[in-house]
Amino acid sequence: MADLRIRAGATRSPQRGGGHFAALSLVTLLSALLTCGVRCAESDKPSNIILVLVDDQDVQIGGMTPMKKAKAYIGDEGATFVNSFTVTPLCCPSRSSILTGRYPHNHEVRNNSLNGNCSSLQWQKGPEAEAFPTYLNKLKYQTFFSGKYLNQYGSKAAGSVGHIPPGWDQWHALVGNSQYYNYTLSVNGKEEKHGDSYEDDYLTDLILNRSLHFLDDRSPQHPFFLMLSPPACHSPWTAAPQYQKEFKDVQAPRDGSFNKPGKEKHWLLRQPPNPMPNSSITFLDNAYRKRWQTLLSVDDMVEKLVKKLDSIKELNNTYIFYTSDNGYHTGQFSLPIDKRQLYEFDIRIPLMVRGPGIKAKQVLQAPVLNIDLAPTILDIAGVNLSSVNVDGQSFLAQMAPSLRNGTARPYFLVEYTGEGQPTSDPTCPKLGPGVSQCFPDCVCEDAYNNTYACVRTLDSKMNMQYCEFADSESYVEVYNLTSDPHQLENIVKKVDPSILQIMNQRLIKLQSCVSDSCRDYKQK
Repeated sequence: MADLRIRAGATRSPQRGGGHFAALSLVTLLSALLTCGVRCAESDKPSNIILVLVDDQDVQIGGMTPMKKAKAYIGDEGATFVNSFTVTPLCCPSRSSILTGRYPHNHEVRNNSLNGNCSSLQWQKGPEAEAFPTYLNKLKYQTFFSGKYLNQYGSKAAGSVGHIPPGWDQWHALVGNSQYYNYTLSVNGKEEKHGDSYEDDYLTDLILNRSLHFLDDRSPQHPFFLMLSPPACHSPWTAAPQYQKEFKDVQAPRDGSFNKPGKEKHWLLRQPPNPMPNSSITFLDNAYRKRWQTLLSVDDMVEKLVKKLDSIKELNNTYIFYTSDNGYHTGQFSLPIDKRQLYEFDIRIPLMVRGPGIKAKQVLQAPVLNIDLAPTILDIAGVNLSSVNVDGQSFLAQMAPSLRNGTARPYFLVEYTGEGQPTSDPTCPKLGPGVSQCFPDCVCEDAYNNTYACVRTLDSKMNMQYCEFADSESYVEVYNLTSDPHQLENIVKKVDPSILQIMNQRLIKLQSCVSDSCRDYKQK
């Protein structure tokens, strides 16, 4: 399909006297048009693609509530996936999975540190060189990136700002982790420092404005791909001035697992005091409000982007994806704020898509993963997916069945490698070495032994999660999400041993899967 040159909407004139057009069989013509339908949409060139990747936005605890414009312009005009997951609940490994379409055990980015391969030289020499933008670039897509890339990007040990990943024509990447002001960008390999002026420096708005300029300067003869990666709603949660008083009466949801003890859960979840002190609740409520405030600028970004596409007559030929790298928690199981955990609040992510062939107001149940974004985008672009080394699968068939055939996966892998410090945290010496992300009241959000692998099963017969920890206890957690959606009860001692055996076998297989074998569900 990548070599197809017949374009839907570009009709050929009959050649006088030759009858060549008439000689083309109806079957051949229809086949060509159907094959081209995705890539060519309604114009004489392949479809454009935009990926909006926000930072730390959850769906389980109300993270999409502020996104009225995004839901109207993308979700209502296309498909909303209600069972969308990250395969690893942390920024850098998740973003590496999005770029490559691979599980962490195959791209080998384990956490946010250089030692964990985040934007490391090993990453640059291997998986990054095979990331999906390289394929788009070869197909003459005009490619543009702006915003947060990977947490260690731009550091001296990662090649500094001069490193531009392959596949990008325009590169405006944040150095390091999310900031809203006082940051440094790599602009096509050159350092660009920013201050604290809202008009000139507020990063979410800067990303939008530079993307609009890119659209003005593009070549109309070739398709484009934009990846916009704003800092919201990651800390330090600095809202635009006009939104800093919004949601003043909002507080974090108190239902589900909020302020519940981590009973019969792995070691890290058994440490937080319960009930939480009032100081922790006040802190997380404030964080919750500020997260929503920062997202209002992302909501504006989506609206202005869609209106721009409409004004340049590209909207009907453009796929727009909206998603996040991971979920988030604010008080669940008495953990103040963070991600990194195996539970639904951290692994479920928003996903909305609009574009040619996608009917409006669809709410889709099929489980999709962030490793599916790369193959789906390449599928839209016309790449033969059998030639691409990805673990995920295109979900184009789920949202546009008239364009593709496909089947939903019944289960998948979630994996994470915990981060810790070799010495005790001064705020929490009683827990000893090996913990990280600690709060003053001795609650730590991560540890070396917070290393796990899970099989998440979600089909018409079963809604279950089975997780094994690489810790001294060889801890196992099992949840029936149908009867216990908040994962309050670990049923490992109650579930049928034959089911545990099946889950263990699936997990062993998935942890060593590569490419096609990650999509082989023949085993029970």
